[in-house]
Amino acid sequence: MSPAFGSFPVGADYAALLPMAVVACTPLVILFADLFLTGGGNLRRGVAVGIAIVGLVIAGVIEAGQYPHDYAAFGGAFIEGGFSIVFSEIVIVATVATLLLSAGIGRTDQVAGTTALLLWSASGAMLMSGAANLMTVFLGLELLSLGLYCLCAISARSTAREAALKYLILSSMASGFLLYGSALLFGATGSVAFAALAAAPLTPLFALGAGLFLVGIAFKLSLVPFHAWTPDVYEGAPLPVTAFMSVVTKAGTLAVFARFAYAALPPDRASAILIPIWVAAALSMLIGNLAALAQTDMKRLLAYSGIAQVGYIVAAFAGQTTLGLRYALLYLAGYTFMNLGAFAVVELMSRDGDAVVGIPRFAGLAYRRPWLAAAMTLFLIGLAGLPPTIGFTGKILILAVTTGAGYAWLAGVLIVGTAISAYVYFKIVRAMFVHADPAHVRDERSRNPLPWLAVAVCAVLTFALGVFPLTPSNILPLVK
Repeated sequence: MSPAFGSFPVGADYAALLPMAVVACTPLVILFADLFLTGGGNLRRGVAVGIAIVGLVIAGVIEAGQYPHDYAAFGGAFIEGGFSIVFSEIVIVATVATLLLSAGIGRTDQVAGTTALLLWSASGAMLMSGAANLMTVFLGLELLSLGLYCLCAISARSTAREAALKYLILSSMASGFLLYGSALLFGATGSVAFAALAAAPLTPLFALGAGLFLVGIAFKLSLVPFHAWTPDVYEGAPLPVTAFMSVVTKAGTLAVFARFAYAALPPDRASAILIPIWVAAALSMLIGNLAALAQTDMKRLLAYSGIAQVGYIVAAFAGQTTLGLRYALLYLAGYTFMNLGAFAVVELMSRDGDAVVGIPRFAGLAYRRPWLAAAMTLFLIGLAGLPPTIGFTGKILILAVTTGAGYAWLAGVLIVGTAISAYVYFKIVRAMFVHADPAHVRDERSRNPLPWLAVAVCAVLTFALGVFPLTPSNILPLVK
């Protein structure tokens, strides 16, 4: 057994994985319960979503109870600590919000299966959040991705099948880069543990392996120039699946990137190896916002917005400072609430069978549904980085830490990207507060009250984190 880092007992390996195990086993309860339900569609949907949310809440409570203790489970293959706990809680919150958006994805006879796939994907992201060796990273990544391939294609629309095929091919290619890079790193060091990689000499084989590994990470994060698949997949996938992917996939991959950048690269050479990633982050902040300018579909616009937002988060890691890691976690939490809140509003504005929710549908929203328009305005100004939201506070902190780490040029790109994004988001705000002819804007109110709950919670937290930016202090160690 591996030694304890904190107050966990030595035999706590399985306890460290308990929250993830709860999320992974809850789908079995959902599928078993569905076998005995003979009622209407609403009953089956309610039971599936209800069991899923209960399981996620239990997992979240268990996860929070383990903070701030640190423990290296299974010989250091999985590190339970403040870092992994915060990422896991973000994954849990995003999954709950996705379930509130959907009230069950797909047809009534598919709800149990799709809910199970969603939870299994979430458990993969939770595994990635604590992964401390190359094998655990790949296991978590595949568990996350396999369910999403199916969920992207669950809609009857042909565009959904196209999105799933694109995601399958390109995501598999990214996994191939990551796996081949992992093999080269193992060949160069003789170990799959991140801690052993950090102590290895920097050989050409090691550098090539690290480069291929980072290419796979950049694909999963949708960093430019590996971003082209993102808007097409986001547009074609069902909206709740798109919302889930926009946060959970990024959270799991960012956890792996942070652990690799901080704990797996030789300290004296890490900065040189990571320069291409900082360049990709800068390009993402610029190209993501510039491409969003031309979008009229909200899902595509939020896809390009997500590309820029992940550029901001990656910029916080520049210099590999502990403070940068804390600020990246804070901004990721803020992005989770701002982005999921925006998707919840889009869900309320959509109609059954919609493939596209265009910006024109938001015309005059402030006069038709003022509370919804107010919430959407809060989310948009947060994504634009304006006070009093977490978007503003988070960007100020990231600017401070990148400048302090000697990456003032990256901070400058962040400012330029933020300025461009203001037009992207304010064209939607302008549309909402302009009078529209009711004959040209049909407003069909959603019968599902659950997205309203997601909107309300996300709006409160977007504002609260902006005023009280709480950052986790116990985020180390990252490896055994």
